[in-house]
Amino acid sequence: MSNLYNRDSILEVLVFMRLIKKLWLSMKTFTDKRRNASSDGGNSGFKMKQLPFMGVICSVTLYIVYRTTNYQYYETQMETKLHPFDSVEDNELPSGKLKDLPRGIMHTRSDLELRPQWRKSLRSAVKVKTNKNLLAMPVGIKQKEHVDDVVKKFRTENFTIVLFHYDGKVDGWWDLDWCDKAIHIVAHNQTKWWFAKRFLHPDIVSTYDYIFLWDEDLGVEHFNPGRYLEIVKSEGLEISQPALDPNSTEIHHRITIRSRMKKFHRRVYELRGKTRCSNISEGPPCSGFVEGMAPVFSRAAWRCAWHLIQNDLVHGWGMDMKLGYCAQGDRTKNAGVIDREYIVHKGIQTLGGTGELTKKTKKIRRQSTWELKIFKERWNQAVIQDKDWIDPFPRQQRRRKHKRQSKFVDLYD
Repeated sequence: MSNLYNRDSILEVLVFMRLIKKLWLSMKTFTDKRRNASSDGGNSGFKMKQLPFMGVICSVTLYIVYRTTNYQYYETQMETKLHPFDSVEDNELPSGKLKDLPRGIMHTRSDLELRPQWRKSLRSAVKVKTNKNLLAMPVGIKQKEHVDDVVKKFRTENFTIVLFHYDGKVDGWWDLDWCDKAIHIVAHNQTKWWFAKRFLHPDIVSTYDYIFLWDEDLGVEHFNPGRYLEIVKSEGLEISQPALDPNSTEIHHRITIRSRMKKFHRRVYELRGKTRCSNISEGPPCSGFVEGMAPVFSRAAWRCAWHLIQNDLVHGWGMDMKLGYCAQGDRTKNAGVIDREYIVHKGIQTLGGTGELTKKTKKIRRQSTWELKIFKERWNQAVIQDKDWIDPFPRQQRRRKHKRQSKFVDLYD
């Protein structure tokens, strides 16, 4: 910032010198005209001598005004950078809904940062974090060890941690050294998407660059959040996920499996099974797809995805097939799987005790299947009703049949 300010200061001096030159030339021209037109050598001579002095006074005054205005501008810019959400833009306010308050007092956004109830000095400066990101996970006490491993990785990279306790057992976490630095939200037997819809509103998390909305049964031995985001940013990915180790307990889609030779990939080719992915396949789960277990959203992508979450459909089935619509453009380019930083999906069943595991799993699967059906119906109905909406990804018709033998083609783009 100091280098930028010094460079701008030099430019200001050059501009000011140019202004002085123009002013001096104007005064000289004016003086010459007065001298030629004057016939009185007394009073007019005295007035002529005053003109250069008055020009200097005017120049100094202009310079002071210019520097003062410029200083105020820089102060405003710095204040905006240090407290970017303290000011309110006209387009951020709900039109016609908040007329009872003066505009300048309204704060349209918030965050999930913990604030001290008091400071040692009332005048002490507030530390402003940079490159803030958010990790949110549903957790149960039985997965405490796995969650601890994940949180420790993210804490070193300046992440805000939010834990959704679906079993209500918060007291069992306080022995962990990072526990009092995390946000704890409790609601019995609720899912990740239920929590996200209610506590991760886009305006609340708008200060965070990326939102990691992960399950708790993920191994992170080969994962580094900082290096992961470096790849995401360099490749312009708005929605992403870490690849899954091929030895993971559960793998549902071929595109999520790690490729050992790639840094990341956006599509997969698969020529067997119900879902076949060829070079003409342009939609999920062949390309433009991430799964719901470990998605990572940019700020803009999350604002869209949050609205896609249905308030009453808590399992989120079917959403992963539509997340590409929130990729801020071409989903085949803006959504991808990171191979270099990968995780292990352990496939541990949550939201139930071991004694009722089989019975409860069947009930959850039945509910999830029903919710998937409802979600598809709502999507189709919404498309029909919204006459102004144009699908940016029209369904591609398969123009040719594959005549090759059924087998995997281990190729990635």
